Amino acid sequence: MIHTDLLICGAGPAGLSAAIEAGQAGANVLVLERAHMPGGQLVKQTHMFFGSEKQYASYRGFDISDILLDQLAEMPNIKVELNATVLAAYDDGVWAAEINGKYEKIKPKAAVVATGASEKPLLFPGNDLPGVYGAGAVQTMMNQYGIRPAQRVVMLGAGNIGLIVSYQLIQADVAVLAICDAAPQIGGYLVHASKLTRMGVPIMTSHTVKRAEGDGKLESVTLWEIDKNWQGIDGTEKTFAADTLCVAVGLSPLSELLWQAGCKMLYVPALGGYVPYRDELMRTTVPNIFVAGDVAGVEEASSAMVTGRLAGLSAADYLGIDVIAIQAKKEDCAAQLRSLRHGHGGRILEGIKQAMIGVGSNA
Repeated sequence: MIHTDLLICGAGPAGLSAAIEAGQAGANVLVLERAHMPGGQLVKQTHMFFGSEKQYASYRGFDISDILLDQLAEMPNIKVELNATVLAAYDDGVWAAEINGKYEKIKPKAAVVATGASEKPLLFPGNDLPGVYGAGAVQTMMNQYGIRPAQRVVMLGAGNIGLIVSYQLIQADVAVLAICDAAPQIGGYLVHASKLTRMGVPIMTSHTVKRAEGDGKLESVTLWEIDKNWQGIDGTEKTFAADTLCVAVGLSPLSELLWQAGCKMLYVPALGGYVPYRDELMRTTVPNIFVAGDVAGVEEASSAMVTGRLAGLSAADYLGIDVIAIQAKKEDCAAQLRSLRHGHGGRILEGIKQAMIGVGSNA
């Protein structure tokens, strides 16, 4: 049995940030990451971040990952295990994990679940053809492993992921034929969309995929316009000769561990799916379990880092670590989150409001 003050599930931007704050407060921290390297989505993000200096504005994602890891390396009370998949959370407070092929039981005093999110699929004829990928998979091949993933791409989804990956594809000398989105307006930041339109990439709102076709692999993508009832309009079809269709239609929180642990959950479409009830300090209805990042509601990496910091501070506070600076830091994190969420037109804020509860409440 492994004993530790704080177990953190996931070494992405949220998990690393939580570990840094809890470690600086003096907690012994064990971070488990199922991948072979830490950093999560940061390691494949080549674009510069927005936000403020506190969220590493003007730094690229992979540089931010290095900054966080350098901070962790200075703290001997933090241990990061890679190739470590958390398997279960039991009601007696024991967690199970496979660490480098070995089954382990862990008994932490508190835990932060920062497992992130997975890409949502979309159903359409031909969606199982080779050449139909999630945008995250394409970004991983291109930015993390240096593989040119395609020659001619249609992007489905005009949120930030779809727009950013489209621009990165162009940087890799891949032709982006069109970006389409079923919504009547783009979901991503205008600055990303403007770069693409200046480069001649059409962004087709109120459009979706009618079918993907090919003989053993993707060869063409047919888009069509949809009406206000989300039904396709005959006669509006446009077919593109493409070898890749990139699907970027959103993310779903990876919340399985929270269900197992007995946290009260709520379906909130604005946050990507099922998320845990929590208070403003990221504590769930299970008093010693905290959440951070996309598993608490899909947002941006900047918000994930701030919620990670907040969860790490709150966990340290729960553990009884007497650090006067904790309260001031928590207030600063809350102010940063308000600023980051200000531009979402109320959608994210309303979703978060639905998931907020009082400390210790089971409502």
